Amino acid sequence: MLARSTMVQILKRILCVGVFVCLGMMRSFGASLSLPSAPYSYTVLDQDLTAALQEFGNNLNIRVNVSAEVRGRIRGRMPDLPPREFLDRLTALYNLQWYYDGLVLYISAAHEAQSRLIVLNPISFDAFKSALDALNISDERYIVKPAPGEGLILASGPPRFVALVDQTLKGLVAEAQARRNPVAAEKPQRESVLMLFRGSSSTVFREGRPEGSPETHQEGILREAGPGQK
Repeated sequence: MLARSTMVQILKRILCVGVFVCLGMMRSFGASLSLPSAPYSYTVLDQDLTAALQEFGNNLNIRVNVSAEVRGRIRGRMPDLPPREFLDRLTALYNLQWYYDGLVLYISAAHEAQSRLIVLNPISFDAFKSALDALNISDERYIVKPAPGEGLILASGPPRFVALVDQTLKGLVAEAQARRNPVAAEKPQRESVLMLFRGSSSTVFREGRPEGSPETHQEGILREAGPGQK
């Protein structure tokens, strides 16, 4: 009887992990961390918090990046919760933050959160916010809002979130500047000409190369041959 009960539990665990893996593969195309609703069973007597978070990602087929600032140990049995609630419970118990960028689940300590004032010009806030939404960077838990001042925004959240906000703005600014300024190659470039005097002779350097033979001059004045003169 005991052997049969144990076998049933093992089969259930294998089935749950298989479902998690399949759903994890389906999620890889979007930044939304949509986890399965089936309870996540995790029993441990004493384990490092970072190791538990890495195992959580392995079981759900999610790449996990845990900050070196995340510290602590899990002791005793965790309640059976859906994976999202399990993750939120750990972040609440150990004062953590998490952010999923569509490829990697980043987990950091709450004290690593950043707040940054960013200059928007020449991008409007609406255009910037639309870009964040379209790229699935926006997260309702973290802040991106206009700040007091001309063309400023406040971005606040875990390091990975703030970094993506900053990178997105830099990309939009570079694109706007490229549209405003003509390509440098389309502009006629001025020829580089340098005249070098050595004693009574001078040499013309055009584009960094000497041109012709040195010419002589007197009293610091370079004489050019007139019409008909050799």
